[in-house]
Amino acid sequence: MSAPRPLFGYRKFWAHRLGPAPFLPTTRAEMDELGWEVCDVVLISGDAYVDHPSFGMAIVGRLLEAQGFRVGIIAQPDWRSAAPFAALGRPALCFGVTAGNMDSMVNRYTSDRKLRSDDAYSPAGAGGLRPDRAVVVYAQRCREAFGDVPVVIGGIEASLRRIAHYDYWSDAVRRSVLVDSHADLLVYGNGERAIVEIVHRLAQRQAIATIRDVRGTAFLGGRDGFVELDSTTVDRPGPVAPPIDPYAMVEEQPGAACATDAAPAPLVQLRPRPPKVPREQQVVRLPAFDVVKSDRVLYAHASRVLHQEANPGNARALVQRHGDRDVWLNPPPLPLTTAEMDALYELPYQRVPHPGYGGAKIPAYEMIRFSVTILRGCFGGCSFCSITEHEGRIIQNRSEDSILREIEAVRDRTPGFHGIISDLGGPTANMWRLACKTKEIEAACRKPSCVFPDVCENMGTDHGPLIQLYRKARALPGVKKVLIASGLRYDLAVKSPAYVKELAQHHTGGYLKIAPEHTEPGPLGHMMKPGIGTYARFKELFDKASADAGKEQYLIPYFIAAHPGTTDEDMLNLALWLKANGFRPDQVQAFLPSPMATATAMYHTGLNPLRSLKARDEVATVKSPQRRRLHKAFLRYHDPANWPMLREALERMGRADLIGNGKHHLVPRWQPQGVAVRGEGARAPRKGAALTQHTGLPPRPRERDVGKRRGR
Repeated sequence: MSAPRPLFGYRKFWAHRLGPAPFLPTTRAEMDELGWEVCDVVLISGDAYVDHPSFGMAIVGRLLEAQGFRVGIIAQPDWRSAAPFAALGRPALCFGVTAGNMDSMVNRYTSDRKLRSDDAYSPAGAGGLRPDRAVVVYAQRCREAFGDVPVVIGGIEASLRRIAHYDYWSDAVRRSVLVDSHADLLVYGNGERAIVEIVHRLAQRQAIATIRDVRGTAFLGGRDGFVELDSTTVDRPGPVAPPIDPYAMVEEQPGAACATDAAPAPLVQLRPRPPKVPREQQVVRLPAFDVVKSDRVLYAHASRVLHQEANPGNARALVQRHGDRDVWLNPPPLPLTTAEMDALYELPYQRVPHPGYGGAKIPAYEMIRFSVTILRGCFGGCSFCSITEHEGRIIQNRSEDSILREIEAVRDRTPGFHGIISDLGGPTANMWRLACKTKEIEAACRKPSCVFPDVCENMGTDHGPLIQLYRKARALPGVKKVLIASGLRYDLAVKSPAYVKELAQHHTGGYLKIAPEHTEPGPLGHMMKPGIGTYARFKELFDKASADAGKEQYLIPYFIAAHPGTTDEDMLNLALWLKANGFRPDQVQAFLPSPMATATAMYHTGLNPLRSLKARDEVATVKSPQRRRLHKAFLRYHDPANWPMLREALERMGRADLIGNGKHHLVPRWQPQGVAVRGEGARAPRKGAALTQHTGLPPRPRERDVGKRRGR
């Protein structure tokens, strides 16, 4: 694997002499003020334009500006016609299209497929300002506006839909978004290296159809000079259906395709292994869309192979047939260096929303405006989460000096700053500067997680540099407190009691959110999360450090209902644990099958791609609305609206002993007047009604955790 070209090592395009724009223009009038006749690149996004490095549109726009290109932004255009997409004129080089910081379907719908009334990435939180499957719609409108302009799609929606994928909202396997959008190129993962290379080549008058060798991109077609391997020679799925009964009276169907579960089929015909060639000259052919859309085994197999080919140090190209065309995926992008991360995050962002929004607040910005990103990536590999799949499991770090400079910028330039940094983190709070002990091992590893089932012996766990960063950050003049709000990996934290002490004594504001996700080994194994014993160990360290500091502080745990591998008994045991520990969750989340996640493959197929599919590891799935409501009801066992449903379930499960009015019971026998089963005209009792027992915890504010929703 050769070293990549430095991100800022390109010769700048001629327009760099114009200097950076105060804000990237969003109207022709703003272009005129800058003296621009045209934009070189026009970015289309489903999010409001916030010129802050927590928003992908701003990062890509400012990065291309630093390369010398004139970049315009069309944020949340009306997609009902092509006219808004032509508002800035014909771009000289290309359109760049993204749904925004979230998949548009996750953004618009709840895990129960109900339309959300709000949108955290819109002015005043207004809903309805982006379409379903925004990447497809936006790309098609760009084509209608200027049919000869190249269209490049990217962002998390395109990234997670780059091959045939199960779509929860249509309950079907959909084609690659590249096919449906009619885009020229798809950029997946962290796209900075790819987009800079693509735009510079376009500026050199290279045709978009000839740009085929950029890592982290996908396109329709193929490449010469590669030896093709059938994916079944890379990871054998075994039979795609139960063995045929030799005594069954069934006519043979010559030439039939791989059968579904409903129709037995012969074993997969394995191709012989090709001669040995270097990995960089190999391409793995995944089962075609027409096959995986109806065959659960080969869908799970394709998901397993895709995740095995995710390490940029050893990943091979992938190809998948869609009708009469191939979708070709080049290997993943190479991680950014610390110097590149520093330069990227210190571009001239205004750190506020575009002034065109007036005084309208954008909730996602309000949440992060006093926070600082210190890293990218996550090596946790949780099966339900899209972070590892999108950003990779190799941690990309900023330097200490760069982070401290940004804290000073927040202090000096962000309106409303009162001395509190709300977060130093990223996808995870405490993976900064953690890495494999050697680059050689890191480049060869094909494991999906570095911390499951336990922390890998090759993974560093020294939190010393992070502790020093925290201390220097809170010592800066004008900074009163530095809080840590990103997701904390407590299985790593317990390896460093000094870190837990630092966190509890100086960086927790009374409550610390943490995500054990479940208590039972079945669900946790399918989530790739540590056992609840690790949580107990962390809580012990945290409580002791808080007490030593003379502080009364609490852990607020998050849990997931209805995750693949979860039974009704698992949820009952979780409810009993919650009651025994005095937790009464206000907000609960049900598993949402996001595109391409391993847990989504489990949900769709009922198989476990984390293990060899020859083992036929069947996974319990929760799909019916009734059972999903039941699993959520167990998390909110204290809500009277859920009691009738829970009583019925407990009786069915043979646990009627948990129904009663004693402390050891889960739900009482009596029902408050006017409260019925949740989901059937139920209403919760009025706030403050004396229907709950004291838990020993002070009341806490109800809040919507935008970051939590984004990570699912």
